[in-house]
Amino acid sequence: MDNDVAAGNTTSMLGQLALGLTLLAFGLGGTGVIDNVAASDAAALATWVGGVALFLAGLLALHAGNGGTGTAYAALGAFWFTWGTGVGGGASAEATGLFLLLWALLALTLTLAASGSGLFGQGVYGLLFVALLLLGIGALAGNGGLAKAGGWVAAVAGLAAWYGATAAVAHWPMSLGRARRGAPAAG
Repeated sequence: MDNDVAAGNTTSMLGQLALGLTLLAFGLGGTGVIDNVAASDAAALATWVGGVALFLAGLLALHAGNGGTGTAYAALGAFWFTWGTGVGGGASAEATGLFLLLWALLALTLTLAASGSGLFGQGVYGLLFVALLLLGIGALAGNGGLAKAGGWVAAVAGLAAWYGATAAVAHWPMSLGRARRGAPAAG
C-alpha cells in the first residue's frame, strides 16, 4: 500500500479492500482452520474481487497518473484472475509451484518498490511474497505444512491490507508504536 491510502485516495482504498478480502479468504482456506473450506473455495472471490475489481482499480490509478499503485493493482488483479479461473484445472503440483513462485517474484518487486511506505505498504506486499514463496515451495515439495504456513501468512497479509484500507476510511491510526506529537512517549 502506498501513501495514497493514508491520504484517503478512493482508488487505493478500493484496491486495498479487494486485495485484503481476497488474501484473507485465500489464506484462511489454505490454513485448514475452518472445516470443509480450502483455498480453492476462494476461487470466485479471487476471480471477481481480487481479479476484476483489483485490475480495474489498477487501471483507474494508472489513468489518474499513479503508476506505482496502478501497476501493483493491475498486476495483482491479473494474478488473482489467473489463479481464480485456473484453480482445480488439474495442473500438476510442479506447475502450481512454479506459478506461485513466479508470482512471488512480482510480490518481491512490489515489496522493494514500496520501500518507505511503512507497515501497511511494504508490509502487505512483503507478507504476500512470503506467502507465495511458502505456497510455491510447499507445492513443489509436496509439503502440506509449508502450504498451511503460507495460508497463515496470506491471511495476516489480508488482515493488514483490510485494516490499512479500513483505517483510511474510518480515520483510524495508520502507524504503530509512535507517540502523537506533543504527547509523551509511552515508556
